Amino acid sequence: MGYRIEEVKLQNYGRIDKFSCNQFSNINLIIGENGTGKTFLLKALYSAIKAMEEYKRGDDISPINDILSEKLRWTFQVDKLGDIVSKNGEDALNFHMELDNGKLDYQFSKSATSKVGSVENPVVGKEGNSIFIPAKEVLSLFSIILKSREIDKVFGFDDTYYDLAKALRISPSRGKNFAVFSDARKVVSDVIDGKVDYDENSGKWSYKNRSNQKFSVGATSEGVKKIAIMDRLLANGYLNTNSIIFIDEIESALHPKAVCQFLDMMDSIANQMGLQIFITSHSYFVIKKLRLIAMKKEHTVSCISLNKGQEAQVCDLYHEMPDNSIIDTSIQLYEQEIEEVF
Repeated sequence: MGYRIEEVKLQNYGRIDKFSCNQFSNINLIIGENGTGKTFLLKALYSAIKAMEEYKRGDDISPINDILSEKLRWTFQVDKLGDIVSKNGEDALNFHMELDNGKLDYQFSKSATSKVGSVENPVVGKEGNSIFIPAKEVLSLFSIILKSREIDKVFGFDDTYYDLAKALRISPSRGKNFAVFSDARKVVSDVIDGKVDYDENSGKWSYKNRSNQKFSVGATSEGVKKIAIMDRLLANGYLNTNSIIFIDEIESALHPKAVCQFLDMMDSIANQMGLQIFITSHSYFVIKKLRLIAMKKEHTVSCISLNKGQEAQVCDLYHEMPDNSIIDTSIQLYEQEIEEVF
């Protein structure tokens, strides 16, 4: 079993006035209408996890305060950290996260500039390499992302894009790999009907189908490119049993059938290796598919429903589905269709 997030408490964190959850599973689905803070929550968790992973890594002696401050600034792309604090009140931002083997607490006020005001140091850093897969694909923008961050050092592509680009730059390893990763890569190959490769000499990505026809990545569908990202991360050894995977709007650019295949792959990775996965979605197909996955076993999929001005609803999808506008709208459309027919 790898490292897992067990409990999270947020207060005055951007669009999220208050959030508390201690019912996380291997797969965690975050739903809610626009403006409820789904991506904000995902980035808050990711920035904390990555700061813990970079803390005390190798010979690095940087204090957690510096690491976390930089991670927050480049993940949320703010001129000063205080801009992350909710605009609704004067209270400070508070963040608390507990893993199964450590925790991270920090807080800062609206006046914070470049440093987090108060951080309770974790005893040790977190092992593993976690990753965030944004809603927009990155392969077509790969060289632009790296140049903007490593040469120009400007805002535009936040750390979720930059970290992913750096991870994708690692060449596939020929050593021993996890069997479940190999199985997952076969699924990827079937879904995209080929493979995507990176030429280190030219710095360009290309797609090659099963007939050995080669295409530039710009002429390849966004769905193929998005799924190919996971193939690369499984092949180059970046992900391991201690990784946590964050996926923003998993359905973006994917056909419903591909969404279902992708989620089956995530289910295998999460439950055979103990990896924890966080997913945001607006899609009826995503909710329905994860509900079917959850019905096989308790505590497999948790669903977190964010609602403006209300506390988050959290449930085990094995037992129930929380109230949400995605399902409600689907039902309304069905009822409207029935009325029109009859």
